Parts: sequence; structure tokens; C-alpha cells
Amino acid sequence: MPAPLPPLTDDEAAAYLARLGVSVDRVRAMGRRAVDELATAHLIAVPFENLDQVFAGGVRHDLDAAVAKILGGRGGWCFELNGAFARLLSTLGVDVTLLGCAVLLDGPSTVVEHLALEVSGGPSGLPPLLVDVGFGDSFVTPLELNRGGPQPGGNGQYELIASPQGTTVTRLVDGVPEATLRYKRVALSFDDFAGAALRLQSDPARSWSTKPFASRLVGVDERVTLRHDARSRRITQEDGSIETVVEPVEHHDDWDLTLREWFGLERPGPWPPA
Repeated sequence: MPAPLPPLTDDEAAAYLARLGVSVDRVRAMGRRAVDELATAHLIAVPFENLDQVFAGGVRHDLDAAVAKILGGRGGWCFELNGAFARLLSTLGVDVTLLGCAVLLDGPSTVVEHLALEVSGGPSGLPPLLVDVGFGDSFVTPLELNRGGPQPGGNGQYELIASPQGTTVTRLVDGVPEATLRYKRVALSFDDFAGAALRLQSDPARSWSTKPFASRLVGVDERVTLRHDARSRRITQEDGSIETVVEPVEHHDDWDLTLREWFGLERPGPWPPA
């Protein structure tokens, strides 16, 4: 079994909760409602972004650095966001397991390239939950790992479908499951993801280090995403339909302004040569 996650200090935990806008009293019992609130608050307050990979020479795979980055007002990618959030949840008294996931958005894959969390136990005896604050447009509230059939994810219906290869996370679109991730419930350590983190940001065929983006929830039903050439707003309507509004962002000054206005972030380095 991997070593337990190192707890945050009292000051770090308080600063993290303040960043999320969640009071200590509301999460003291760490029941299902508290985990849902923390996950949603994280998705709203802490952007999913790759600014360091593009503008600052890369990201160090280090849990302490990830926590410091978030407490300093930044976001990050899955290894940073879910890694730091795992430490917060563990410090608050629940059991957290790091899960390795294959990303299926571009088709079948067995390569572990994503970190998600299994959360359970704690003062209220939480059932096993799948928690993910580092995947961009995905479920907003945690999913029950031992539940069959469709279940709400805060911004739509999701279903976990088991197979010999692992369990696939699907989002139901017009009743049809669309695969996003596949995981196995095997406990990993943070260091087990170091190879994937290095590969993703050093492979020239991938866009992690060449095309900047930032994405966060504006509310449970709306997500704003800034890509290298456009800003989009994805809105889930009351009937479950989705409206997407896309506006081009053609100049670096406009991109920087959008980053500042919608995400409260400053570009951490110069634009790379075209």
C-alpha cells in the first residue's frame, strides 16, 4: 500500500478552505454534503490550466509545490489539483485513494494519464465516492462508486460501467453513454504519476506545453474555457440541453485580458515564439 498522504498544516488547511470560500464549521463532520460542497467550490475557485507548461518551462511533480501553487492563487492540471485536494480531504479526516485513469475522449486507451480520487470513510462513514477536480468539463458533484445505473453528477447524468479492463466513467447524452475515463480501483502513490506528468509535458505531439488554456466553473450549470484562440461558455439548460457560445480571441493582449477577467490569473512568462 502507498504511504499515507502527508497532512496539511493547520494554517495551510485554513488558507485552502478560504481559497474555496468554505468555512471550517461547514465541513467539520465531513459528510456527503460537505464533500459535494468542497468539490464544487474547488471547480469554481481553482482553474484547470496549463500556464506553467506553456509559459514557465514546465511543472515540477511535487505535492508540496502543488499545494503552495494553489494557496498562491493559481490553478493547475490534474496531478496538481487532485493531488493537493487529496491532501486537504485527508487532513479533514476522510480516507483518500489516488486512482490512475486512462483518458478516453479521443478513443480507446489503456495508458494512465490522469489522476482521480476515491474518497470514503471519515466521521460520517462516507460510501466510496469518485472525486475529480482536475479534468475540466466533467461531473461537478462526486459519483458513488458502488452504485449501478445512471446517477446525477451535478451538471447531468453519469454512469459507471464495469468491464474486465476497468470501470468506465460515462456521461449520458440523450440517454447514450459517452466514455470519458477508465480507472481501476488500485491505490497508487503520487510518485507513480511522475512518468505520465513528464511525458505529457515533453511530448511535442501533445498540446500541453504548446497551447495554453484555462477552464473553470462559473456556476454548477456553466463552464468558461479559454483556449489559445477562443473563449467558450458551455451552459447546461434546465431541460438538460447544452448551449455553447464561442468567441474568438485573436490577439495576445486580448487573451491576457480574458485570462485576467475570467480567471484572475496573470500569464507567468512570455509568449513563446510562434
